[in-house]
Amino acid sequence: MIKFSQNPLTQEVEMKTNKYKTLTEQLLSLAGIEINGSNPWDIQVHDERFYKRAVTEVELGLGESYMDNWWDVEKLDEMIFRIMRADLQNKVKRNLKIALQLAGFYLINMQARQRAFIIGERHYDLGNDLFQNMLDKRMNYSCAYWRDAKTLDVAQENKLELICKKLYLKPGTRVLDIGCGWGAFGKYAAEKYGVEVVGVTVSKEQVALGKELCKGLPVEFRLQDYRDVNEKFDRIVSVGMIEHVGYKNYREYFQLAERNLKDDGLFLLHTIGEVRSTIATDAWTHKYIFPNGMLPSIAQLAKAVENLFIIEDLHNFGADYDKTLMAWYDNFQNSWEKLKNKYSERFYRMWKYFLLSSAGAFRARNKNQLWQIVLSKKGVLGGYQSIR
Repeated sequence: MIKFSQNPLTQEVEMKTNKYKTLTEQLLSLAGIEINGSNPWDIQVHDERFYKRAVTEVELGLGESYMDNWWDVEKLDEMIFRIMRADLQNKVKRNLKIALQLAGFYLINMQARQRAFIIGERHYDLGNDLFQNMLDKRMNYSCAYWRDAKTLDVAQENKLELICKKLYLKPGTRVLDIGCGWGAFGKYAAEKYGVEVVGVTVSKEQVALGKELCKGLPVEFRLQDYRDVNEKFDRIVSVGMIEHVGYKNYREYFQLAERNLKDDGLFLLHTIGEVRSTIATDAWTHKYIFPNGMLPSIAQLAKAVENLFIIEDLHNFGADYDKTLMAWYDNFQNSWEKLKNKYSERFYRMWKYFLLSSAGAFRARNKNQLWQIVLSKKGVLGGYQSIR
């Protein structure tokens, strides 16, 4: 009987696969995660190619291979929580492919004026039906404030009320909302506090629906880059927008706010942030969710406001984003039967990965934060009274 020796090329591929598998298992074990284990956070591998992508492409490889159905996990948020808490993403070297994908953040201004509408077209214009089914009744696409709240609707109204109180709004106050979304803040502030609001956004879908939702109220929507605003306001608010501004533009962003704010005005900035200063986002998020986005650090923000604003108040409630994202995921999951005729199964896995991995990252607490920062131009005489 003739015995055929194994093809050398096949043997080499198997050896490399085993090497990547062993390395993946070793890394995940540091986070208490087992391959094909029985815990709800253990990864169930369907395709052996997963191991190489996870090791060599890190966040991009992990996310894309999930979208491609190469692996599954019962509790994706718990898996990511453990990975983040163990800081595994910083224990793996990025390869040249990833470096090239993110090179633009270093070499060019990824959030320059001529690129401002990319995020609107690729993310916020995905479809109002998606966001209407996922978000709260007022369509807040930012972290809720869960103090004394048991539902997403209540928690989001808590957040809007918190912002209004921190800005000390009163009837007749004129407010600029930079990155206004579908007008959740504008509608609430106009209804509850009798203010006038001008909102700017780079999403045509947000403008269309926002005008409908705020019909009859003194809330104006503009499809406009923030850099084109040039008029005075009593207050400025920006909720979840500076994450699209980019480190090369932080100073210009605050200069614009300073120029458009009256001398006795207040500016409230609500933003996700990183504990370390970076100049790029991760490759998966950049490619699939928030193109050209990046999270600021306190150091970067402080440098950008130097000699422009006084930091009157800084409030961190990042743990609340975990609850917010899980509520969004539940809404998305419960609405999928209505949405699946328009969105693909791969989109479903992508969006599920986005929401649950983000929840796990905020749950870990050691990287992603959520800050509300109140700024004044010359300092509030007698001191600013913080609101919680």
